[in-house]
Amino acid sequence: MRDYLELQLAAGSLGRQVGLDRLLDWLLVCTMRDWFEQKSPPWYQALGDDVVGPVLQALHNSPGAPWTLNSLAGVANVSRTTLARRFTELVGEPPLAYLTDLRMTHAAGLLTEPGATVQSVARQVGYADAFSFSTAFKRNRGTSPSAYATA
Repeated sequence: MRDYLELQLAAGSLGRQVGLDRLLDWLLVCTMRDWFEQKSPPWYQALGDDVVGPVLQALHNSPGAPWTLNSLAGVANVSRTTLARRFTELVGEPPLAYLTDLRMTHAAGLLTEPGATVQSVARQVGYADAFSFSTAFKRNRGTSPSAYATA
């Protein structure tokens, strides 16, 4: 089949453009079908929850804020225990572990920007000093921030 398609596309024969258009339509439909069939990440599904949703929004809007379990529970107007249990149940990890991963993902993007320093990235993602940030980044990503930035 592949050989036949290559031959027809290369030949420039009558109807080639129509065939290409239909082939691209078919590929688009297949790609979209695959995309819609993929399961969305747990945090995305949890956005609709009355307790976890507002906390996720707060974390994503301000990942560098000095969040604690207490302050996150305040966002949701529930106890720390209720938040920790519900968040872990829906997202698959505790709130502060999720926050660390969110910060490291954000930091990884910032580190690749021209002129970024480890200290400036550390501050932007909620760490008071480069040493604490570097330790957390290496634990999370398996490499130091400076090595990641130059890779």
